Amino acid sequence: MVQDITATPTAPVDKLDFKKILPIFVIVLIDLLGVTIIIPLMPLYATSFAATPLMIGALGAAYPLMQFIGAPILGRLSDRFGRKPILIISQLGTLAGFLILGFATNLWMLFLSRTIDGISGANIATAQAAITDSTTEKTRTQGLGLIGAAFGLGFVIGPVIAFLSLAASGNNYHVPAFVAACFSLISILLTWFWFPETLPKEKRGQSGQKPAFSFADLFKAITHPSVGMLLVLIFSQQVVFGGFEQLFSLFTLSRLGLAARGNSILFVYIGIIVVAVQGYYIGKWSRRFGDRRLIYAGLALLALGMILVAFTPRVPLPGYSQQKLNAEISSGGEMRAHENPTTQNLPVQLPSDTRTGYLGLVWILIAVIPASIGGGMLQPTINSSITKRIAMDEIGGMLGISAALLSGANAIAPLLWGVVFQALGPSWPFILGGILLLGLLLLATRTISSVSEQTTPTGVARGEAS
Repeated sequence: MVQDITATPTAPVDKLDFKKILPIFVIVLIDLLGVTIIIPLMPLYATSFAATPLMIGALGAAYPLMQFIGAPILGRLSDRFGRKPILIISQLGTLAGFLILGFATNLWMLFLSRTIDGISGANIATAQAAITDSTTEKTRTQGLGLIGAAFGLGFVIGPVIAFLSLAASGNNYHVPAFVAACFSLISILLTWFWFPETLPKEKRGQSGQKPAFSFADLFKAITHPSVGMLLVLIFSQQVVFGGFEQLFSLFTLSRLGLAARGNSILFVYIGIIVVAVQGYYIGKWSRRFGDRRLIYAGLALLALGMILVAFTPRVPLPGYSQQKLNAEISSGGEMRAHENPTTQNLPVQLPSDTRTGYLGLVWILIAVIPASIGGGMLQPTINSSITKRIAMDEIGGMLGISAALLSGANAIAPLLWGVVFQALGPSWPFILGGILLLGLLLLATRTISSVSEQTTPTGVARGEAS
């Protein structure tokens, strides 16, 4: 069994080279701003073309499903041809998707836009591979955590930009799409002029003539003795955390009577915690405790947070009026633009206004802390551990498979937990999610610790603690 490898925090090898990482971080952040500008208004945009709730749900699933297909392909191609050309090609696809969205005149154009953008949005696997190229094994978790921090910042800033562009244009839904296209164009220019290629020519294509992606590759990766369990974990935890993200607004509506504005504030609060974890603390924690222990802690914290959220008292804030909230929801106003399209039509029993107070809000503010910390820790830590157990020329492809599994989880989560929410009640997705995570924690402690590390072609061990 390989032991956790730690070193003193002052050793140069333990320090992340931010000069190498900065271009990747900025490019990913700007790219994500385009995506997060679009997310809040997609349901209303589709409704303006007379889309049914079922069609809106299918539109919401199109993006992650296309990511599932595109991520491993782009990851493998980046191993063959380098990171920079694949990033630029995928960014051009994203730009095309936003322009189609801006010029859309009917529903099929929205589907075409989200399909193109989903395949192109899979370039996150290439960005993760570039991070891996630019970090050491001691700093990789922190580097990959910055990608997560870019996601967090994007989901805080993007909706604000969408709000401002709608306000300036008199609620013209085409305008935010063109604003997103401008951000996409900026990311292309930054990649072309600022981003240095991180994979030298002599290290490309060393994995032979493997196909870009096949389901056989996916099955082989999942059954891999060193990384298979890690891939299972990254998929399973995202099914749970993705359900938390998608159903949280509906849950707080039923428990606290919070509509769009109140939930927006809660999501900013959650986003700040995730950004702090992924952008700062995770690097320190990884060097001190090792990736394996962080995975255990992340699963435990996320499970605790999910269960605590499930038992949030049904106490809306002072000033709450059930009648006014019901009128707002029935009118299909602001609420519709912020709810996930696969869950917005689920029957929700609004809380009574006979008992109000701050207990429910305080409870949920505390409950989301472990959920946000745990959710923020898991993805970068698991991906970092994966890269340390495989050969260098397989990193892009394996991270592509990891990204594909995340996309698959994001497509499944709102559908799965939406059915549970409707059939069993608002608390049950969080209770069952917490139980699933505790089972995964038990399984992880018995399997990850016994995984033997890979060696590079030169015979030098490339593992982290196991």
